[in-house]
Amino acid sequence: MLTNIGIPGLILILVLALIIFGPKKLPEIGKAFGETLKEFKKSTRELTNDDDDDKKKEQLK
Repeated sequence: MLTNIGIPGLILILVLALIIFGPKKLPEIGKAFGETLKEFKKSTRELTNDDDDDKKKEQLK
């Protein structure tokens, strides 16, 4: 669904976000989004590593 946005749609979304939140609030929102995404990726990586560890333990038995 999001792959069909394209450049003009992305620019429109950014302009609307700038109008709604203002230039002072937008960097804070971007930082919070980036930190959330970073934490999500870290959690996902930990879950996949746990699964890999479980599989290795089963193979050793």
